[in-house]
Amino acid sequence: MSTAVRAQAGFDQTDAAFLVRGSLRLGLVESVIVLGFALAARFLVGIPALALEALLLITGLAAVTVLPGLWTRARTIEGIAGAATIGFFATVVFMLVDVSFFQPFHLYTHRWLAIGGGANWWYHPVWWMVGTFMPWLGAWMLANQSAGGGTPSAAGVLVASFAAAFLLAVVAILTGFPGAAWGIGTFGVAFLPGLTLATIISVLRARRA
Repeated sequence: MSTAVRAQAGFDQTDAAFLVRGSLRLGLVESVIVLGFALAARFLVGIPALALEALLLITGLAAVTVLPGLWTRARTIEGIAGAATIGFFATVVFMLVDVSFFQPFHLYTHRWLAIGGGANWWYHPVWWMVGTFMPWLGAWMLANQSAGGGTPSAAGVLVASFAAAFLLAVVAILTGFPGAAWGIGTFGVAFLPGLTLATIISVLRARRA
C-alpha cells in the first residue's frame, strides 16, 4: 500500500461514534436508493424506467464508493479501514430496513432473495461483501491521490472507476461473456472489477509520485 501508516492530524477520522453516525447515514442512503429503484421498476416502463434506474444505480455506486472515504478523510490505512467499516455497518442498517419494511410489504417486483431459495443468508451477505469492498477501494484511491501532496478528488475516483467499468462491460458483451448484455445490470456488475482496476492504477501512480 502506498499510503503512510501513521495517521495525520485532522485526517483519518475513525472514532467509534463517528463511524456509527457514518454507517447510519450511508445505510439510509442505500435504503432510499433501493426504494427508488424498486418503485421505478414497479410503476415505470420503457425509457423512463431505464433512465431513472440508471440514474439511481450510478448515484448508489458513487455514494457507496466515495462517501465513507470522504467522511473519514482517509489518508492512511487507518482512514481506509474506517471507510470500509462504515461501508460494512451501513449494509447492516440496510438489512434492518429491508427485513422490517421492504420485504414485509413486498417492495420488490423480483426479490433477489428468491435466488437463494428465500433465504436472507444468501441475499444479505452479498450486500455485506460488496458494501464493504467498494468503500475500501474508494478510500484507498482517495488516499493514493493525496500521496505526494495531491488533493483527493471524488470526481477523479468516480471518473476512473466508471470509465474502467464501461470498458470492461463492453469487452464482456463483445466477447460473449456469459450473462453479459447491453443494460444497466451488466454495467453494475462490471463496476466491481472496474473499481478494482482503477484502484490498481491509482496505486501505481502513487508509487511514482
